[in-house]
This record gives sequence, structure tokens and C-alpha cells, in this order.
Amino acid sequence: MSEVFLNVLPIFILILTGWLVVRFGYLKPAVGEALGDFVFRVAVPVLLFRTIAEADFREGSPWPLWLAYFSGVAVTWTMGHLAATLGFGRDPRMGVLAGVSSAFANTVFIGLPLVSRVVGEEGVVALSILLSVHLPVMMIAGTVFMERAERKTSGKPGQGLGRLLAGVARNLVRNPLVIGLALGALFHLLGQPLGGPAKIVVDQLAAVAAPAALISIGMALDRYGVAGNTGLASVTSGLKLVVLPGTVFAACHLLGLSESWTAALVLTSSVPTGVNAWLIANHFNVGHALASSTITLTTALGVVSVSAWAYLLM
Repeated sequence: MSEVFLNVLPIFILILTGWLVVRFGYLKPAVGEALGDFVFRVAVPVLLFRTIAEADFREGSPWPLWLAYFSGVAVTWTMGHLAATLGFGRDPRMGVLAGVSSAFANTVFIGLPLVSRVVGEEGVVALSILLSVHLPVMMIAGTVFMERAERKTSGKPGQGLGRLLAGVARNLVRNPLVIGLALGALFHLLGQPLGGPAKIVVDQLAAVAAPAALISIGMALDRYGVAGNTGLASVTSGLKLVVLPGTVFAACHLLGLSESWTAALVLTSSVPTGVNAWLIANHFNVGHALASSTITLTTALGVVSVSAWAYLLM
């Protein structure tokens, strides 16, 4: 267990480093925002591009991988929604946000560095395949469910489903992660090898992605904190760190996924809640405290829970 813990610990030390440099005023929060933008818009898209462009997809069809992960998401999201609406008596909008907070893993800023370190290149390929649909599926589901919940709560007519999906699609087309994945798939299909100075530049930018992502998420944590709704946030945190990886683990075994793909999916599902939960809360102006508290709690507890899942998988 100690070896696994020491393998996972650097991930969270880098997050802690980012938090400390902002918390004690060594760097301004704006630096973290700029670093996060660089990671999201440049470093990680380049990493995804390289991974897909050079990947060996002989492992098998992506459908069992997607089914294993999103079946876990569906179970956990439903439990989070029911916990908020039935267990804590919150309105449907808070139910949607509780579901998002329980099931939306930080796949890019923490999942990618973790899988790369613990599983290796095969795991990164599996995670890249997941990322090709993860953001569209989760953002569309979160937006559609929240729109329905708002109509149910306020009684006001909402925008049509077609208009809603068109807006989400426009955002996704401009998303740097989607662009990086699409360009990588194009290079892979064309059989175009990377070489020369271009290969060196791509490799160096990809190498920056993991540490920069972890430090930037740590710097962003000072913005969140435990802001309230601690009872419900404790439930959503437990669902995120225990139930989601547990259901993904069971689904992977039922569907017969390989050890490396199983490890990649379970570790990804075990990481703290992603900032997307906050973005959805901010967009719909509901549940800021719940999203903030869940992100903070899952990040603080993640070093223990992620190490436990890594130990189980290794």
C-alpha cells in the first residue's frame, strides 16, 4: 500500500503546492487563472492530439468502455439527485446540481496526470477515448436536466430543446479539448507520423500538461472553499469518491474490459469533482455553495480514496 500511496501522493502535493502559493500570497489568483487557461487551451489539447495521433487502438471497440463509465455515472447521478430532493428536501435544480457534483470527475486536470503516472500510455489512450465523448455527454445532460428543472421550479417556459442543444453544440465545437481530439483523430486516420521539430515541440508541450494542470487546479481551490451545504456536500463527496468508482469497477468487470482500461476508468472516476460543477452552478445561478464544498471536500479527501482505489487495482 505504501508504494501505491507514494505513487499517488505527488499528484496531490502538486495540487497542494498550487493552493499554498495563492493562499499565502506568493502568487496572485490571476496567475492561476492564466495558467489554467494555458493548460486548457494549449497544453492538454496538444497532449490529447499526440495521444490519439500515435495511439494503438487494437485494444477493441470503444463502446464497452463508454458503457462501463457512463453506467457508473448514471447510477451515481441518480443517487445524488435523490439524496438532494428526497433526503434533504431540496428543489429539482439542486437535485440536478447534486447529481452533477456526484458524477462529474475532474478528468482533464487530475485524471490525465493520475492515469499517466499510475497506468501508463495504455491508460492514457483509454482515457482519451473516454474524453472524446465525456464532455459533450456530461454538459448536454447537465444543461438539459437543469433547464427542465428550472421550468418545473419556476413554471416559466424554457427555450426549446433544439435551441438548447444547438447552443451546447456551438460551445463544444469551439472547445480546445474537442479540437485537439479531432485533429489527433485526423492525423491517425491519415497515418501521418509526427517527426522533426514538430514532434519535439508537441512532446514538450504535452510534458508540461500534467504538472501545470495540477498546480493550476490547486491555485483555483482557494476560490472555492467549504462554502455551505456541508451535509449534502458530504453525501455528494461520498458518492463521488466511493460509489462512482465502485460502480465503474463493477461495470468494467461485467463487460470484460482489460486490466489497463479498467484501471484507467476506475482511477479517472475516483478523482475529485471537476470545476464543471461550479460552472453549471454559476451559469444557472443555483447551488454555488454545494458545488464549491463538494469540489473542496473531494480534493481534500482524494489523496486517501484515490490511493485506496489504486491499491485495489494494482
